[in-house]
Amino acid sequence: MNSRVYVIAEAGVNHNGSLEQAIRLVDIAAEAGADAIKFQSFKTSNTISRNAPKAEYQIHHTGVSESQYEMVKKLELSETAHLDIRERCRKRKIEFLSTPFDLWSLDLLLRKCKVQKIKIASGEITNAPLLLRAAQSGKAIILSTGMSTLGEVEAALGVLAFGYMGLESKPSNDNFRAAFCSEGGRALLLDRVTLLHCTTEYPAPYEDVNLRAMDTLASAFGLPVGFSDHTQGIAVPIAAVARGATIIEKHFTIDRELPGPDHKASLEPKELAELVGSIRKVEKALGRPIKAPAVSEMKNTTIARKSLVAACSIKKGECFTAQNIAIKRPGNGISPMRYWETIGRTAKRDYDLDEVID
Repeated sequence: MNSRVYVIAEAGVNHNGSLEQAIRLVDIAAEAGADAIKFQSFKTSNTISRNAPKAEYQIHHTGVSESQYEMVKKLELSETAHLDIRERCRKRKIEFLSTPFDLWSLDLLLRKCKVQKIKIASGEITNAPLLLRAAQSGKAIILSTGMSTLGEVEAALGVLAFGYMGLESKPSNDNFRAAFCSEGGRALLLDRVTLLHCTTEYPAPYEDVNLRAMDTLASAFGLPVGFSDHTQGIAVPIAAVARGATIIEKHFTIDRELPGPDHKASLEPKELAELVGSIRKVEKALGRPIKAPAVSEMKNTTIARKSLVAACSIKKGECFTAQNIAIKRPGNGISPMRYWETIGRTAKRDYDLDEVID
């Protein structure tokens, strides 16, 4: 099993509709050492009704003068922009990813951008037609689970299992459930799906993160689990790696002071590089589930441990007692674990003060 954590630098819509800014975000993510950069793909008219309200955090960061539709419309990336960004990713040797929010965008990512992974956003976990089409592509899927119950996650996995299996029966909740419960469906999910625990708030309060839910997801579904982070700073995603996250996704921006809905909850370039570097250190530190001395510490055993030594001058033929032996460094003599079996023994030679007893 590959123990390397897959780090997704989430550009999202932090390009503010500018291709030039999007390209700069690719460069920042590559320089930070991220494995992938992820954008968001959508046709606003396919995704958001003109009556859809803004989220509270969107109102806080962008005001009320425009609707959610108007705000998001300015953040669309054209087909040409997608291809230009993908090409920049190829040159910078970083994987291009994008989250589709409608079927047209999913088709663009699959057919034109040739993505090898599909990221499904938390808000789309009940979008069964999108889930089904994504699974029918056969591609690996990263499924965010923000705002979801275990039952909703299971239902989404049922759609994915049905799609992966290529079943010709009519899509229905009963058939999705049957696919999820089948041996073949579960095997395909294990091979192709990673779940991301997520708290869908920007920024997410620390007390609402609930990293232990990662364990619940892993136990309930037997799938790899990662973490999509919306908290401020880098402490929580680092903790998620220590808890076994296989993927970390984190928003970043060129500058948190830029206008737009997501900049305030995003890392700046130096912070993104610090996050990636810290994750690489943590994955090294996780090591193996074996408690045994490390090679690097073996040389310190004699220095740090103690031996039985003479607490005073001891003559040949005297008995070792609690009064004439002591426990001191270094650890190159009889271990203090043998203290009681040594008491009462007869000295076979003379010992000077602090001399290690043998």
